[in-house]
Amino acid sequence: MTAEREYPVASTAYGAVRGRWEKGVAVFRGIPYAAPPFGPRRFRPPAPPEPWDGVRDAGAFGPTAPKPPYSAAFAEYLSDPDIEGDDCLNLNVWTPDPAPGARLPVLVWLHGGALTRGSSAVPVYDGSTFARDGVVFVSLNYRLGVEGYGLFPDTPANPGLRDQLAALAWVHASIAAFGGDPGRVTLAGQSAGAISAGALVAAPQSRGLIRRAVLQSGPPESTERDKVRRVVRRMAARLKVPATAEAFAAVDRGQLLRAQADVGRLSSPALGGPAFGIVVDGDLVPRDPLDALTDGAAPGVTLMTGWTRDEYRLWLVPGGLTERVDRLGAVALAGAMARCRCGSEVPRGYRALHPGAGTAETVGQMVTDHLLRTPLHRLSDGRAEPSYVYEFAWPSGRPGLGACHALELGFVFDSGDSPDARKLAGEGAPQELADAMHGAWVRFVTDGDPGWEPWGPHHPVQVYGDGAPHVVPGLRDRELSLWTPVPATERPPRTRQSPELRAVVRRLRRSGALRRS
Repeated sequence: MTAEREYPVASTAYGAVRGRWEKGVAVFRGIPYAAPPFGPRRFRPPAPPEPWDGVRDAGAFGPTAPKPPYSAAFAEYLSDPDIEGDDCLNLNVWTPDPAPGARLPVLVWLHGGALTRGSSAVPVYDGSTFARDGVVFVSLNYRLGVEGYGLFPDTPANPGLRDQLAALAWVHASIAAFGGDPGRVTLAGQSAGAISAGALVAAPQSRGLIRRAVLQSGPPESTERDKVRRVVRRMAARLKVPATAEAFAAVDRGQLLRAQADVGRLSSPALGGPAFGIVVDGDLVPRDPLDALTDGAAPGVTLMTGWTRDEYRLWLVPGGLTERVDRLGAVALAGAMARCRCGSEVPRGYRALHPGAGTAETVGQMVTDHLLRTPLHRLSDGRAEPSYVYEFAWPSGRPGLGACHALELGFVFDSGDSPDARKLAGEGAPQELADAMHGAWVRFVTDGDPGWEPWGPHHPVQVYGDGAPHVVPGLRDRELSLWTPVPATERPPRTRQSPELRAVVRRLRRSGALRRS
């Protein structure tokens, strides 16, 4: 084998990189798309990387963004490698043909993790299967938590989202050298990655950078600015520093992460405490992304959106929250009403539609529909461009998880035989389901049609994992029809945390659930 075949080389706008041949495709890891975001650049928008001479080795994943580890309860199900180093704004490329002029479709992947965890080094996100099937696959790291989504008076908002935009600009400028077509870029993400993808599709600065997008288990949305400010203020109080970027930049990273983890204990979707999120900033995010996209932003961008049948089970099963919420009964339902700002007719409707469901299932489905399915329905209804919608329904072999949040990723990436995918799926994940789901993503990235009819008046939803893949018209429509506007006199008070929700949190604390999950 020649040296060129053993070590593929590609040129970027900042210098040449040397990758590796693995599984028949060329892989380049740890390529910087922006400068290290520390020192004078900490909490600032991304800056271009320093160019380099010669050929830079790109054989290993680059540093990951600073983040706290998962708790033991969640680490049982989710992997999150931690690679130290300052140069964390880096990306990876898998390509079947690293030759300029190949003009292959490109998939850019944004990882999930609630904007506080995750990285491109998670083994499930192995891009070799997409490259095997003719797609240039790009994954990237971006700033997380307070470093990427803290809201301060002395620096622009959303630096983590700005990192992602910088990576998209890098793809547009350099991906042709890896065999990709900059005019055929699909942006995709799961959970927080999907929320980010939705915001970027809606952003005026991304015009011309994105041809298609996939939003899995995350809608386009913005977070209330005060909700993010409360996280920053609580961290500042614990750190005994002002709530400014200048003051936070002087704090040791480890100390900052410990404070962030401490104040973020109530930020799960089920509990709804203060959390980091993308905010309207008048610049990159000039308005709420869902409003923008349903008002005609991003013309010509085709969408595919999806969710899992039992998203909520990953929020409740670790640490035994399912059983505790079931025991709380009416109090937990009242907390869900406060969380979703709905009247009592909504849980009554869910009980009527699913009379055998326990409290945890009712609460979980209510929160999932309110936060996820309802806005994705609205997104598909409001777009003139084709939209395709699917549900993942295969239940995990792990007890209690069902078709939970993030379970579908091993099938999307056709990486179900990896130990990390089995942490969620258990043993015996069906290969034919991976073939079907991964194949649909490849078709969508390649030509914009995953293989079923686009969204229309009868709401076709492609279902994966409940028998052979098939379309169900109007799936979830009965539940989502319950979310009609509630008269103001019937709504729970819109306070920072309602009395009902405070009662739920107190009981969960006394039970020990919040300390263990």
